[in-house]
Amino acid sequence: MGMTMTQKILAHGAGLEEVKAGQLIMCDLDLVLGNDITSPVAIKEMDRFNKKTVFDKDKIALVPDHFVPNKDIKSAEHCKCVREFARKNEITNYFEVGEMGIEHALLPEKGLTVPGDVIIGADSHTCTYGALGAFSTGVGSTDMAAGMATGKAWFKVPSAIKFVLTGKPAEFITGKDVILHIIGKIGVDGALYRSMEFTGEGVSYLSMDDRFTISNMAIEAGGKNGIFPVDEKTEEYLKEHATRAWTKYEADEDAEYDEVITIELDKLKPTVSFPHLPENTHTSDDWGDVKIDQVVIGSCTNGRISDMREAAEVLKGRHIAKGMRCIVIPATQSVYMQAMEEGLLKIFIEAGAVVSTPTCGPCLGGYMGILAAGERCVSTTNRNFVGRMGHVDSEVYLASPYVAAASAVAGKIATPAEI
Repeated sequence: MGMTMTQKILAHGAGLEEVKAGQLIMCDLDLVLGNDITSPVAIKEMDRFNKKTVFDKDKIALVPDHFVPNKDIKSAEHCKCVREFARKNEITNYFEVGEMGIEHALLPEKGLTVPGDVIIGADSHTCTYGALGAFSTGVGSTDMAAGMATGKAWFKVPSAIKFVLTGKPAEFITGKDVILHIIGKIGVDGALYRSMEFTGEGVSYLSMDDRFTISNMAIEAGGKNGIFPVDEKTEEYLKEHATRAWTKYEADEDAEYDEVITIELDKLKPTVSFPHLPENTHTSDDWGDVKIDQVVIGSCTNGRISDMREAAEVLKGRHIAKGMRCIVIPATQSVYMQAMEEGLLKIFIEAGAVVSTPTCGPCLGGYMGILAAGERCVSTTNRNFVGRMGHVDSEVYLASPYVAAASAVAGKIATPAEI
């Protein structure tokens, strides 16, 4: 029996000819990632090891992004811990404020994630890099510590679901609508510890930013990882960003999948996840009249330049509804600069929005957009659990940048066609 794309990457990482679903293996790591919340825990674990130095200062990335610029004393102490560790170990890929960005947007932009890599990160959305044909998955801080010390990690080889994408998405349909549709279809545990492998002619219609969004939210369906084939669009992206050699892997024709699910992209409609799970999806046909108080456009899911452009397309010449707050957060300094040069920031500000420095802040209820009791927010982030963005009696609705921007103008959940 052949291997899936993920299984081939893991086999290579483990130095084996082949692997099978359920097999326990140890792999060499190409990158270990941590942020300002998870890294301090890992660093304290490192202190307990006999090995006091990292395995390779070039294969570790430390990105303070959740509470930066520091929102309080505790967050400042966390960042200080990471900063001092990075200096002590001469970590090459440490990104301080002014250079940093939201980790899962920053690392591909910097060329640190390439096809064929085995990547772990102490953040659940590390699965983002599957968009580039890498195996990447989130781990706990203890596993991050072990990875930093040894350059290796244990894995149980996942089985897989094959998603065959067909057709061309209609106007205003983005990667966010695709993954929300999938999560609504299979549920938040529908891909539990399985690889979500995306194939089919429909993939060619998805931009790299669409693919990053889809892979990013594989974890919201319980997936171990999400992964896309390496095609011409991937190669064009790598020509611009990659800093080292990469390896293209393809699934065998006789690879074994638990399920094969067809997604007809041409039939998708704007989709929103209602509270309090990503699987609680509704399309524009049945949203009803949902009044909102705030909109957030950004995050590791939808803070890239295409997301900024989509939001600006809707907001240009319009103004957000009276009493609304609209917060726009470019995911990296590069995205911020490009948005400024293209005049997008001017569009946002003239529309009555505020523009923040790159941060994860509001996504996890950290800062820069906390919700009070009874408030509702349409957000381009990736989770809408109870209390995710603030008070336990607040509500988060997950949507694409198009829908988020239109909702800011309408003061209620809406599509661009409705404003």
